Amino acid sequence: MLTITQALVDQIVAHARKDHPDEACGVVAGPAGSDRPERFIPMLNAAMSPTFYEFDSGDLFKLYREMDDRDEEPVVIYHSHTATEAHPSRTDISYANEPGAHYVLVSTRDTDGLGDFQFRSFRIVEGEVTEEEVRIVEAY
Repeated sequence: MLTITQALVDQIVAHARKDHPDEACGVVAGPAGSDRPERFIPMLNAAMSPTFYEFDSGDLFKLYREMDDRDEEPVVIYHSHTATEAHPSRTDISYANEPGAHYVLVSTRDTDGLGDFQFRSFRIVEGEVTEEEVRIVEAY
């Protein structure tokens, strides 16, 4: 189960809406070993595409060095789908290389970036996708 604050959900959804019609992407880091998402880190979609996202390799390298220096890890890796439901695509699954992370997808498919949205979380380990419950809390 992913437990996440309403404030972080709001930030992820706002990023998805802001970047619509392109896919948005980012990370929510947390203390290593805690499984507690705390620090919202929106990233640039280097692909600048409505159907694909890609972290800039230089930005990703800097992020991992920063997380290492702060004793953090990526607890949530998120991106948006602008034309499909919030479910990992074959490409998403092939790029999922953090077995401990929650992979959050936000769909802005039927919203033009403004209306209702889907917010779902998945575990992706060795190509196996498992949807998990999302519990939204006010604070930890």
